Amino acid sequence: MSAPVDAPDWSKLTQDALDLGLNNSLAVPETATIVGGWDKLSAELRARHPQYLDLRYGPRERNRIDLLKANSGGPTLVFIHGGYWQTRAKENFTFCAAGPMAHRINVALVGYTLAPDVTLDQIVDEVRAAIDYLAGELPTLGGDPEQIVVSGWSAGGHLSSMVLGHPRIKAGLLISGVYDLEPIRHSYLNAKLGLDEATSRRNSPVVHPGGVNKPLVIAAGSGELPLLRKQSADFAAHRALHGLPVVYEEIPGANHFTMLNELASPAGRLTTLVRQLFTR
Repeated sequence: MSAPVDAPDWSKLTQDALDLGLNNSLAVPETATIVGGWDKLSAELRARHPQYLDLRYGPRERNRIDLLKANSGGPTLVFIHGGYWQTRAKENFTFCAAGPMAHRINVALVGYTLAPDVTLDQIVDEVRAAIDYLAGELPTLGGDPEQIVVSGWSAGGHLSSMVLGHPRIKAGLLISGVYDLEPIRHSYLNAKLGLDEATSRRNSPVVHPGGVNKPLVIAAGSGELPLLRKQSADFAAHRALHGLPVVYEEIPGANHFTMLNELASPAGRLTTLVRQLFTR
């Protein structure tokens, strides 16, 4: 569970090097093409499952959930999108539901307000409110409120880690997330986030003693930026140190974006990990 040997100490990097070390879009030249493909597949899947889109869980415009049903009364994977808390939307990630749905797992995609319109603390609160709403409504919507696993990618991985303690969540799958916000606070990303030291620490699970005693899988791609691979490996090591259940896995050859192919595919490794979490 040690950090990749090629991961530098972020605090010793120049500003330019730190910013580049966190910029996934620049690191993957095919980003625009990949994301365009996501949008096409997502639109197609939403068109096939229009029944429970944009369920409102709060007062702000983005406080909405898309529930894609594959199994009446079955388990539900909650998926939280990424975009460094300041870009993208749930609609961009509907394609990720295809893998779990092929195995009769319902998928709920959570929307939330982006920075700088709200603070990171408020974003975390919104996601908790979304899970409150979903758990309360699942019996009516046709799901099992006792069978909820939370997952998220990038910033969504971080948000998943922050709500893992919710009493209705049984386990989590964190994909390419960020668990120590200090590098973020000192980077270009903070222009919109506006993190101060206290907010950073409050929202950095890797610096807190202990953690939530629930099954957790932390995944990253072997082709990701070293600083982000280190984030995942460090958080896994932190949980192992405190005797908490954790599995750390790197997807061979995957970069920050192609990671999600492993969730969108019924045979993908992340889909398999989701299925395993529901049986624990």
